[in-house]
Amino acid sequence: MNIARESFIITFLVNYAMERKLFGTDGIRGKANEYPMTPEIALRLGKALATYLRKKKPSKKIKILIGKDTRLSGYMLESALESGIVAMGADVYLVGPMPTPAIAHLTKSINADAGIVISASHNPAQDNGIKIFDENGFKLTDEEEYKIEQLIFAEEINGRNIGKAFRIDDAKGRYIEFAKATINNQSLEGIKIVLDCANGAAYHIAPPIFAELGAEVISINTNPNGLNINKNCGALHPEKMQEMVKQCKADIGFAFDGDADRLVVCDESGKIIEGEFILGLLAKWFKENGMLRNNTLVTTMQSNLALDEFLNKEGIKVVRTAVGDRYVLQEMLRGNYSLGGESSGHIIFADYSTTGDGIISALQIMRILKLSKRKISELAYLFDLYPQIKINLPVKEKVPIKELKLVTEKIKEIENSLNNKGRVFVRYSGTEKKVRILVEGNCAKNELENYAQSIAEAFKKEGIV
Repeated sequence: MNIARESFIITFLVNYAMERKLFGTDGIRGKANEYPMTPEIALRLGKALATYLRKKKPSKKIKILIGKDTRLSGYMLESALESGIVAMGADVYLVGPMPTPAIAHLTKSINADAGIVISASHNPAQDNGIKIFDENGFKLTDEEEYKIEQLIFAEEINGRNIGKAFRIDDAKGRYIEFAKATINNQSLEGIKIVLDCANGAAYHIAPPIFAELGAEVISINTNPNGLNINKNCGALHPEKMQEMVKQCKADIGFAFDGDADRLVVCDESGKIIEGEFILGLLAKWFKENGMLRNNTLVTTMQSNLALDEFLNKEGIKVVRTAVGDRYVLQEMLRGNYSLGGESSGHIIFADYSTTGDGIISALQIMRILKLSKRKISELAYLFDLYPQIKINLPVKEKVPIKELKLVTEKIKEIENSLNNKGRVFVRYSGTEKKVRILVEGNCAKNELENYAQSIAEAFKKEGIV
């Protein structure tokens, strides 16, 4: 792995995202009812998207699917997007609260020209976001987003025709059957699970999927009120899930984030299973069962290097990308790979989905659990992770890291000290005004802590923290 080359690519992508006014690494995101997450921008985005699609397909009646998570502001943004789209003569299909991966699947399933998800994923309820899928269920490219953004800020767009809005009442059932089919409706009878639905989009989707396959399901955080999504629950706060697994003597626990594209897992003792262990388990099982195309796992620069070492011994190649499941997917498509994901819990199964899918990820793990007839703790802990320190700092502005002399000098100094026994990875968040610092190595944890803190201090001295 050429870390210097990967760092250059990541820096380029971050800088490119910064040059754009609205779209970041995962759509548009911000505080609801504050720029850019306002009804005015949503209206213009609806118009711009419909215009962009009409130019691509001038002879076709444009269809756009809209789904959302359970945030209160979703109603406001949904109405604005719908108005903008129909004002340009395109039709809208509404499905209500649905997981992000379900929108990707349904967009292709109903032959829509694009799918929109209104969600801020794992962020708190006061935030919201908008991301767009193309007709095949793939997230838009940087170039496509840039073209749409130019239309948003162009002179007022007006259409000659007016479209219609429809509601798809059976969207939930369509996705439930699709998800179960990804494990061939494998019986999960005899396994007790806890599902934390984060009061988000999975609240009415995930429990019936696992129950219909025969699992004993204990569901928590399935009562969204528009304000409690991700609040002390779900993938970012799995403590309640962990406690319920121990209390109910369940075999495994799953926690989704607000839009259910991410999964956090705990074992039967309530211990969180790190994402690298989940990726290692899936890659190993897929290879053993002839499902791992080209014997390769795609992951990001964020994943622990111990994962690479373990999989290489198993005859599995690891390819790394910039952080973000869109970049993982791009590499999977380029190399014709079937499995990829991030240690944070976004896992992509290319044979089934075009984006991270927490529910399908949980189903794949359940299949392994059922067929192996072993405890998840006996299956998952396949290697030891390198010690790793992460620090997240709020920043005033995202000055390109290569322009911060004190920071780059400190990073180079630490990399020389690690002497190929570890790595430093520093990047700006694609969805928040934060810088993320990661230091990893085969050395004492307090040594890594000192390294990470020294980088944080360099950022403070630069005056952007």
